[in-house]
Amino acid sequence: MRRDASPFGYTFFGKIAVTLALAASFLLPAAASAAQKTIGVIMTGSIPYYKQIHKSFTDSLAAEGLGPGSAEVVLQSPTPEPMSWTNAARKLVAIGSDVIVAYGAPATLTAMAETSDIPIVFAGVFDPHSLGIVGKNATGISSKVPVASLIKNFKSIVNFSTLGVVYNDSEKDTVLQANEVKQLEGAYGFRSVRFNIRRATDTPKIANVDALFLTTGCAAMHCVNNIIGIARKAKIPAAATIGGGETSGVVLTIAADPGEQGRAAARITAKVIKGAKPSSLPVEQPRKIDLIINLKEATDMGLKVPFDLLTSATKVIK
Repeated sequence: MRRDASPFGYTFFGKIAVTLALAASFLLPAAASAAQKTIGVIMTGSIPYYKQIHKSFTDSLAAEGLGPGSAEVVLQSPTPEPMSWTNAARKLVAIGSDVIVAYGAPATLTAMAETSDIPIVFAGVFDPHSLGIVGKNATGISSKVPVASLIKNFKSIVNFSTLGVVYNDSEKDTVLQANEVKQLEGAYGFRSVRFNIRRATDTPKIANVDALFLTTGCAAMHCVNNIIGIARKAKIPAAATIGGGETSGVVLTIAADPGEQGRAAARITAKVIKGAKPSSLPVEQPRKIDLIINLKEATDMGLKVPFDLLTSATKVIK
């Protein structure tokens, strides 16, 4: 039988086999790449609490079946101002993210304003129900903690009559907290004074108060060292409903645990990528609340922390 050979020593059928094998070698990586999911993340830059959430989130993705090779995390770290949040959200929409993960209320609300098609998973959002974030194309985990508990415990450390409230009138979650503080004035015997902090240059406004309450404002936490530096010079102790400022000198922190926030966001993200609609996934409530006391800062300011408060703390900085 005659063999039909090519000039390169291959039979006709051999050439077809080689051609198919080469084609497959190019198509397989493309198919694998197509299967890889893109997870866009908006993490407002230089905010310790969000960095802790993000570390927990990325560490937990592999356990949810979204490790390297099956998912790519594209991180945007905007500065805490509206246009920067908008640009970050638009970039993640433009690259065709399969899901957008947002930390904090401003980033979440901005992402929702930019897309109604891409699912959004949030973490570190104080009172998402009151902000209208529930349902639609977004779900996640709330970081709401009782403001009344923070005021009560803070009062046991320093008996303030005037409380400065650091908020940002363009961040709706901080306005909610400032309003809640206002409603507590009569019950706890103090008067609140609001400091609208949008950027670091606004921090010198903080003065003439007995104590300071830091809401979950991104702008404030972006420059928390500036704020605590000013407060420390004036002997003004500070408390916060967001973590990350305790090492800077915040005396009392009551905040949702960032590790739990990140793990929940990873778990919810996995469900969404597998086909669950955000509207079918109820917003989770924080189960682990951190009570952090910077005893060193309190002692330096001449303050005495009640023993029962110290024993109930999840962390004491000495």
